[in-house]
Amino acid sequence: MIYQNEKAIYVKIAERLCDDILSERYAEDSRVPSVRELAAEYEVNPNTAMRAVEILQRDEILYQRRGIGIFVGKGARRKIRSARKREFLQHDMPDFFRRLRLLDMGIEDVVEAWNSTSPL
Repeated sequence: MIYQNEKAIYVKIAERLCDDILSERYAEDSRVPSVRELAAEYEVNPNTAMRAVEILQRDEILYQRRGIGIFVGKGARRKIRSARKREFLQHDMPDFFRRLRLLDMGIEDVVEAWNSTSPL
């Protein structure tokens, strides 16, 4: 599953950590697995896991307390959600709208599908 598409493995690990933050597996100021723990969990080289952590530290999603560990930053869920909404609107929605038009579907079809799905 982590090796299935064209994204770099460290990017997928960072995304997975963000998923865990969004789902509240990790709350603000809570400790996340260490680089070694992440490397073991995803069966990757520790350098790969470190790159994932560095991305999230750069984006102020995670921060490090020397000698203690890596923690979720303040406002991390808001930052992740905002970035993902922007990505969705800029990259996914145009293709979605194009496909709706090709299939001669309208917003009412989308609303019906939305209403028939169960919440997370």
